[in-house]
Amino acid sequence: MANTDPIRVGVLFSETGVTSTIGRSQRRGTLLAIEEVNEAGGIGGRELVPVMYDAQSTPAIYAQHAERLILEDKVNVILGCYMSSSRKAVLPIVEKWNKLLFYPTLYEGFEFSNNIIYTGAAPNQNSVQLAEFMTANFGARVYLVGSDYIFPYESNRIMGELVLQRQHSERVAERYVPLQATEKDFKPIIDEIRLLQPDFIFSTIVGDSTACFYRAYAEAGFDPKKMPIASLTTSEAEISQMGASGTGHFTSAPYFQSIDTEVNRRTLARFRARFGEDSVPNLCWEAAYFQTHILANALISAGTDDLAQLMPCILGSEYDAPQGRVRIDPTNHHTCLHPRIGVADSRGRLRIVRQATRPVYPDPYMVTHSLGDWATELNALEL
Repeated sequence: MANTDPIRVGVLFSETGVTSTIGRSQRRGTLLAIEEVNEAGGIGGRELVPVMYDAQSTPAIYAQHAERLILEDKVNVILGCYMSSSRKAVLPIVEKWNKLLFYPTLYEGFEFSNNIIYTGAAPNQNSVQLAEFMTANFGARVYLVGSDYIFPYESNRIMGELVLQRQHSERVAERYVPLQATEKDFKPIIDEIRLLQPDFIFSTIVGDSTACFYRAYAEAGFDPKKMPIASLTTSEAEISQMGASGTGHFTSAPYFQSIDTEVNRRTLARFRARFGEDSVPNLCWEAAYFQTHILANALISAGTDDLAQLMPCILGSEYDAPQGRVRIDPTNHHTCLHPRIGVADSRGRLRIVRQATRPVYPDPYMVTHSLGDWATELNALEL
């Protein structure tokens, strides 16, 4: 008799806390994909069932729930984590018990684990393109500001090194704020920006503090046409929190809602019909969505969630995601993605001003890249 037991998968994002805006969107992207899988017949007739916990934007709670999912709920695969600190907290647990984490968030690179599939952008899929674009259009004097944890420190280091490859370049300052920073925490930073007048500001601020920083910038009267903020982490979700304060600033990511393809339009329509306008689709939402389908297709091919049989079906697999066709690289467990640059408009959308003409191979250790590697592969669009 065929096995009809459900296949349980862990879903571990933050419904509360400072990164809950993104966490809720990642969770909903995951649930949309699971519902689509089940509506299409599940995993060979077996229902895919999410087992969900709220990690409360706290690395220690991520670790606690990851072990609970593995030991008590008996899941072999976890879909989850946003901040790098949460991934770092879960990594030793999935390695200890030989389970698998699908991680749907851009990150700082310089990591590999046999027990993680990385579906967000590595630095050569967002930082390289953003550095080239910003220095070519605004200049190479950069002010670096971020939240106080691992991803901003490493991303600012990478951006600084990329910018310093250009002529007349300078890292004019590098500052960090608490994860719970409010507008008053940004006052000395705004004062310093006014004094130093960089060509652009590179922001690796995450969570609710993002809107606070952009509002402080706008209230200071700075002009994004002359000194814009560039970011990897300011998505449509954060822009929806800040209103007009986001207008004119730039983000580098593989996915924006404005991608004009049938797959993206269809996915957005299904998402809004299911969840309404409360959760805003963004780069991390899209990665959470497509990685769930990649997992489901691998489960169907393997016929089991046993990792020894499942991993060969994941590595090298492809999927037509809203951003374009993606592929899991079998050598480094990262994903071939489609870099883009977007500028925020007055409606809170990121309008694409530059995009790759082909998928970019993930190079998490930045071995072969150089500034402008993909410049000839990018289409310049009207600013």
